[in-house]
Amino acid sequence: MGGTNVTDGWDWRRGGETPAPARPPGAGAPPAGLPTTPGVGSTPAAVPPGSAPAGPPAGGSAVPPGGPSAVPPGGAWAVPPAGGSAYGYPAVSPVRNGPAVGPSAGWPVATAGATGASPWWSDALADPWRDPAAPAAVVVPGVVVAGTEPEPVSDPDAPGRPKLRHLLLIPVLTALLAGALGGALGYAFAVRGGVGGGVVLGGAPAEAPALAQRKPESLAGVAERVLPSVVTVRMSSLGGTSEGSGFIATADGHVITNDHVVAGGSGTASVVFNDGSTAPATIVGQDPESDIAVIKVSRTGLRPVEFGDSDSLAVGDPVLAIGSPLSLANTVTAGIVSALDRTMQAGEPGGPMRYYAAIQTDAAVNHGNSGGPLVDGAGRVVGVNSTIKSLVAEGQEAGNIGLAFAIPINQAKRVTQDIIGTGKARRTVIGARAEGPTGAAGGGLRLAEVEPSGPADSAGLKVGDVILKINGRPMTEPTDLTALVRKFAPGSVVSVEFRRGSARQNTSVTLAADAK
Repeated sequence: MGGTNVTDGWDWRRGGETPAPARPPGAGAPPAGLPTTPGVGSTPAAVPPGSAPAGPPAGGSAVPPGGPSAVPPGGAWAVPPAGGSAYGYPAVSPVRNGPAVGPSAGWPVATAGATGASPWWSDALADPWRDPAAPAAVVVPGVVVAGTEPEPVSDPDAPGRPKLRHLLLIPVLTALLAGALGGALGYAFAVRGGVGGGVVLGGAPAEAPALAQRKPESLAGVAERVLPSVVTVRMSSLGGTSEGSGFIATADGHVITNDHVVAGGSGTASVVFNDGSTAPATIVGQDPESDIAVIKVSRTGLRPVEFGDSDSLAVGDPVLAIGSPLSLANTVTAGIVSALDRTMQAGEPGGPMRYYAAIQTDAAVNHGNSGGPLVDGAGRVVGVNSTIKSLVAEGQEAGNIGLAFAIPINQAKRVTQDIIGTGKARRTVIGARAEGPTGAAGGGLRLAEVEPSGPADSAGLKVGDVILKINGRPMTEPTDLTALVRKFAPGSVVSVEFRRGSARQNTSVTLAADAK
């Protein structure tokens, strides 16, 4: 192998270059085959101090002087130049032999020629003397061509100008956090303070029953509608202050109440409205025999009640009594119509006697309810609560036992209109006076006196006739005749059934107003 040129397929020639002639090893000239600086020709590049040549000179011995043992331990020979010996120069491994060979070490970097051929020989991996740990290829960084640089990418973390949605998001998040914090603190304070003790009472809420929905026609709906029109009436006198109830009859301030509520007063009353406000009132007029009085307050925007028809009531109809029993203002009690045309005769000793055919009810009525409205199921006033029956002894305070009586509103309205219009009320009369019950079979009231040219006389009634019924209502007590007649307005025509001797007869009587 000494005189034979050995090539391993690596052509060190570049464009226009010729391989250097082989020279025997040991010659004084630099070994042929050393890589040269491009453009210098065959002149070998200088080897930087401390660095090893890249390979043996061309034409050198395949075995370095001293034999294979001259190969550095763990080292490997670099790739020889074309036509050079495979041995003669130790290889510099970039991993195992210290500094890499390259521009930083003073050596030129081998690059591919214009032909684009690889700078490594094709069978380098089959070289028996190749270091297995040496790299099999050289990675040359690509050259960035101008105009192909990637577009610049902005840093998402770099601070920038806040957008509108960011500005709106900040107060929203702040409000949510503040609300959540407030709720948590409130709950914590409530639990710590013992409010509820953190225990949930009751079950899940269910739909309210029909009776609890307070429809307008329900009792609660009726009470809600009527209460603003009900007032408390107070009258001062020498003996103290009497108190009762009343209700607004006109939008300009007329209030209906009982005569016995304002009787004996100084003429000046005060009214307490549903909302607790008060106003002075003056007495417009009174009718002691019907127990109706009218007072007036100076206030606008009042809501008058709606009037019903007391003649259309039936036993069993539901009713509400509203007033201020025992000074408990705005009290509502419920009951039914227990009876109709219950004739009443009432009055204080030494005072006038009061007669009326009352509406009896079992609604709880007590002292203080006097003058308040009795309301039907539609919220219409059908009566004026006036008196009660009680089992207490004389001089004791009476209380409700389910027997209360109201003046029919048809009669109370008529009296009120008379008082507002003329200052006094007219009384309806029949022009006859009756005695006690006859005790005869069939009952009835015997006429003790008939006024000449009066309504009874004009209808053909005579003294001694027995009045059996008026408009179908049986007569059993002398008060029945007076009370039932006053129920009707003057000019009303009523049917009278009477007995003269043993014969029963019927007649019609046109009632009239009292002359005084």
